Amino acid sequence: MSRWVRASVVAVALAGMIAVSGAVLGRIFAGGLLFELMAGAAVGSVGLSLACRRLPNWVVAPLSALLMAGYAVLALRIAANQAGITDPLVSIVRDSVRNGIPRLLTAMIPVEPTPDTVVVPVIAAWLAGLAGAEIAVRAGRVLLGLAPAAALYVGALYVVGPNADTTGIPTLIFAGAGVVALAVSTRSAEPAVERGRAPAVRGIGLVLVLGIIAAVAPWVGGRVGTTPVDPRQYVEPPQVDSLDESPLNRISGWALTPKEPLLKVSRASASPGKRLRLRLAVLPDYDGVTWKVGATYRNAGRVLPAQPRLPDAQLTEVRQNVIIDGLTGRLLPVVPTPTGVEGARVAFDATTGTMIRPEGLTAGLKYSVTSELQTPDLNLLPTADAPSGDAVARYLAVGTGVPDGIQRLADQLADGNGAAFDRATTIEEFLGEHYRKVADAPSGHAYPNLSFFLFGPREQGGQVGTSEQFAASFALLARLTGLPSRVVVGFDAPAAGGIVTAASALAWPEVLFDGLGWVAFDPMPKSKNPRPVEEDFTPKPTKPPTPPSSSPTPAESPTSSAPVVLAATRGGPSPLVIASGASGSVLLLLVAAVGALVLMRRSLRRRRLTAGSPDDRIAGAWSEFRDAQRLAGQPVPTHLAATEAALVRKAVPDLPPLDDLVDGINVVGFAPGSADEGQAVKAGEQVIAYADALRGRRNWWRRLWWSIRPGPLRWR
Repeated sequence: MSRWVRASVVAVALAGMIAVSGAVLGRIFAGGLLFELMAGAAVGSVGLSLACRRLPNWVVAPLSALLMAGYAVLALRIAANQAGITDPLVSIVRDSVRNGIPRLLTAMIPVEPTPDTVVVPVIAAWLAGLAGAEIAVRAGRVLLGLAPAAALYVGALYVVGPNADTTGIPTLIFAGAGVVALAVSTRSAEPAVERGRAPAVRGIGLVLVLGIIAAVAPWVGGRVGTTPVDPRQYVEPPQVDSLDESPLNRISGWALTPKEPLLKVSRASASPGKRLRLRLAVLPDYDGVTWKVGATYRNAGRVLPAQPRLPDAQLTEVRQNVIIDGLTGRLLPVVPTPTGVEGARVAFDATTGTMIRPEGLTAGLKYSVTSELQTPDLNLLPTADAPSGDAVARYLAVGTGVPDGIQRLADQLADGNGAAFDRATTIEEFLGEHYRKVADAPSGHAYPNLSFFLFGPREQGGQVGTSEQFAASFALLARLTGLPSRVVVGFDAPAAGGIVTAASALAWPEVLFDGLGWVAFDPMPKSKNPRPVEEDFTPKPTKPPTPPSSSPTPAESPTSSAPVVLAATRGGPSPLVIASGASGSVLLLLVAAVGALVLMRRSLRRRRLTAGSPDDRIAGAWSEFRDAQRLAGQPVPTHLAATEAALVRKAVPDLPPLDDLVDGINVVGFAPGSADEGQAVKAGEQVIAYADALRGRRNWWRRLWWSIRPGPLRWR
């Protein structure tokens, strides 16, 4: 084999090894542009050295460096065009060279091949090709010449870390190319003196190689199942200040300037309604003083990482343009959950879905966002459970020193409400029925602020707040009742497009449900004249909380002087208020009304279960079952078939079976007129036993309200 052929084979093998490094690194990039650019750098550098191997070293090295600079500029221009970056080429080159390494290591995966993320791999590939070709092709030391390509391959594996699949096949290809290069470089003709010495040298080399394998193999074997180190943990991601770490504090300021224009949105490509909520930030962390984002931002390209999809959720792709006006800070408002963004360099936190522009917002900034809006089947909420355990510990944590009044309020709101959705709606109804929204309410959501909001005397400014206090109170009470919750800050924008002012800023709480994801609740007032807390809660005669003079620091101890809650009613009058305030005549009328309601309820049950044909009586038993679920705060979703009634029963375990009732209602539905007397009797007996067991699980005054509640007389 001629020297030219051997040199060509070695050069091809070397370029192939560098291209394999590009393929490995490209696994964390979106698309195949990085592989193409690194393969081009490998071919260019190795091919130049091969073509100029007859020229002196001092000519080849400067020529290769000059061509490397030109190829790098071309690669940056190609990446900028694909990424839609229209900045001048000089600024693109300067920014890429200055920030290439940190942005590559802080980029969100999949990494978009932009100029600042491809410049380092392209230059590294060219240098590896230049060094390897000069040593292996020109100097003939092939084994030493493969070292730069091997270093590049190891560097690619290190940058990828645990963020891609295993590299078994690429590693085999890389090793195979190296073996080919070493094989063709072996000379068939050796000097006579060296020929006799060769077996001894090879034997010694073989012994050394085997010794190295024996020493290193156990360590390598122990590292096979170890998760690779992610270099991103050593690089500080983009940071934000306190304004963006807790934007909940901005709600009160925006409420005082409702006409201030903050941004402008275009018509949304799709929307489930006339209004569309833009999410500014998600705040999952609370320490008793401040709700915080607690995000780790990673530089992202136009394509954002895909979010987990909920089963059976309705997916709506929403595309919208946003123009910043008076909004300041770094947080970017978007429709949840964003999957792509154009027009702005962003950093993204995949856990919370919060997005920032590291350079800060400026008036006139325009960007386009594509989002995947997921709408879960809300009919499943009454039977959905709330997750627990270490996976959601972050969304259940509260700061130390929870005031006694808030803790007792949470306990009594949860009393008798075993289902997660029942607890959430109880908190929502309580806040919406007893508090008022005012624009000039004092800002703050630390324990003292929330205590004064919940229990402070109205004449002193208590029991009023902005959406800041409503959302923060809901999320805190939800966590104290075992519901994973978080606070979201955003804007209520028109789906048809228009100007979004400060009046549209709001905060709302969300609760996590199994299989449904995060579900938003609305604890804001439902009327302009909410009932005072004292009408439904009887506090002990303790000193009322005083308005907090300022937001406490984390070292301050939250106050515990809030009034203590003794008893709460949900949907019915308080026996204590009736007994102490009603006159004898009014009490007599109430007793008569209660007696009439009890008789009417019993008559309704008797008519349903005993009158008419067996089909009518089985249908009546099904109505009794639905009424019992509704009285328990767990209404049966309208879309469920009778055979799915067991899903409803899972919310409260150890209840009597309903199989005869389910079989009977299926017979009535699919074979009308074929039900017999025995099926009707069994259905009636089962539903009575089920309703009595469900009622028996409630406390005494809720059992009383169950018996006299007039709802079943008008429900259909």
